[in-house]
Amino acid sequence: MRSSGVWVEVTTLVVPGLNDGEEELAGIARFLAGVDRDIPWHISRFHPDFEYTEAPATPVATLRAARDIGTREGLRYIYVGNVTGESEDTHCPSCARALIRRRGFTVVENRLSGPKCPFCGSAVAGVFR
Repeated sequence: MRSSGVWVEVTTLVVPGLNDGEEELAGIARFLAGVDRDIPWHISRFHPDFEYTEAPATPVATLRAARDIGTREGLRYIYVGNVTGESEDTHCPSCARALIRRRGFTVVENRLSGPKCPFCGSAVAGVFR
């Protein structure tokens, strides 16, 4: 899809005891970075709320570790999902300034007026309308 010009974002539901190991998360991040470092990776917290209740909720520390793994593997846009206030914002991959601030599913502030960082002029990956 990426090679065809289609915007792609990937979500990984991190379930304790099933796919929360460092090696597996690094493999996912490495694969994504190999396709395109600008693919946003959403690392989502599992909650034992519905049909599968055998695993506990994903610890926030595990999600932070996954975020660090993704950064180490070269991904430039990583978001933690299902944890309000945790890695929800879009930052410039060059100057690291917050460009889009979110709280849950709400955009609180959007500093972009196009596909470039208004602070340093670097390209910001995404679909902007």
